[in-house]
Amino acid sequence: MRTRLLTALVLPMALLLAGCSGDDDSGGSDGRITLRFQSLAWQEESVEVNQELVKEWNATHPDVKVEYVQGSWDSVHDQLLTSFEGGEAPDIIHDASDDLADFAYGGYLADLTDLLPERLKSDIPQRSWETATFGDGIYGVPFLQEPRVLIANAKWLKEAGVRVPTPEQPWSWAEFRKVTEQLSGDGKYGVAWPLKEPVSASLNLSLSAGGQLFHRGADGRVTVRFERGDEVMPRTVHDQVNADRSASPTTLGSGGSDTLPGFFGGRYAMVPLGFSYRQQIVQQAPKGFDWQVLPAPAGADGLTQGVSPQTLSIAEDSPHQREAAEFIDFLLRPENMVRLALGDWMLPTGTEALKDPALHTTENDWATGTALAAHLRSAPAQSVRGYPEWKDKVATPAFQEYYSGAIGLGELRERLEDDGNLVLARYQR
Repeated sequence: MRTRLLTALVLPMALLLAGCSGDDDSGGSDGRITLRFQSLAWQEESVEVNQELVKEWNATHPDVKVEYVQGSWDSVHDQLLTSFEGGEAPDIIHDASDDLADFAYGGYLADLTDLLPERLKSDIPQRSWETATFGDGIYGVPFLQEPRVLIANAKWLKEAGVRVPTPEQPWSWAEFRKVTEQLSGDGKYGVAWPLKEPVSASLNLSLSAGGQLFHRGADGRVTVRFERGDEVMPRTVHDQVNADRSASPTTLGSGGSDTLPGFFGGRYAMVPLGFSYRQQIVQQAPKGFDWQVLPAPAGADGLTQGVSPQTLSIAEDSPHQREAAEFIDFLLRPENMVRLALGDWMLPTGTEALKDPALHTTENDWATGTALAAHLRSAPAQSVRGYPEWKDKVATPAFQEYYSGAIGLGELRERLEDDGNLVLARYQR
């Protein structure tokens, strides 16, 4: 466990104050326990569902009150780090699995292996548990996830006469490239890639072609190798932008939401986005705009792609870990997991929740996304220590320069491997 100097200084003071106020680890002076649940829900429907569930818990658990605390995705990592160091972390923590590695290895999160009930453990597939497993412990409960899909202008595709892919018969990467070329012309593009943050999209979609990038040896050490399977997705994007002119070069530095005005305006036929972007499209699309969800292209490994699910964790310093685990179990009952998924326009990880009819309707193409759930795997970088630095200092500029045409595939490989392995080595001494 990481040495926490600040905690060592703060904890005795906190205990002293607790003693002065008459409180102890069993709860307040009235014997009631209060758990702080920091939620990162931000969409109106999602916040509403989370607050409703907290209210329902409190109505039926008079001795264990849950206090809803609003967090923010924009600052969660630094905010949690500060609160861990200060001994003021919330008991129940909402985050994403790709943010947990340093907290888990740093000893800030409780190992949930023996805290969670068998019902919850068996309801979530092993491939999802792997996203929150670090070493021998489980440090988060993965509960919501979303595949990356193609949001398409349905009218444009129909008029062009292209084959429309389905989860059963997706496009290959080569077919996808041909289709986008066919859809382009007269200042319009077949696709607009929003790759302001290019690394996770590149790594996660490369799984479809067998890309792994990160390879763990028998000694547990991880090295970067950019192999043939890792090339397929990046090379497709590079060639669409620089050779075919079928992908807009101006959206490479954009976020997903930035591409929507051009999409609605008929500038791009398709935009690769997370499944939850459907909510923005429903809210913002012009009246009569005909859109549909298509699966991302498939490679040698089919529709496989990496995801980093949203998670619920418990702080190691929480004096009420058992009660916190009971609240998580309540929050993630199948019927509640469905409510959370609908509120966030995402997919639940639980197998029982995934069966809910509301997630299999054609309305807003829920059924297309749900059909992809079985193909979602742990993101390649999930448990790699040093990944944030590798991503920021090496991979992000290298991918951005490759996609823009500033460097070739050879230099991309060299930088990801040579520079990248130097970074990772510092974390594995």
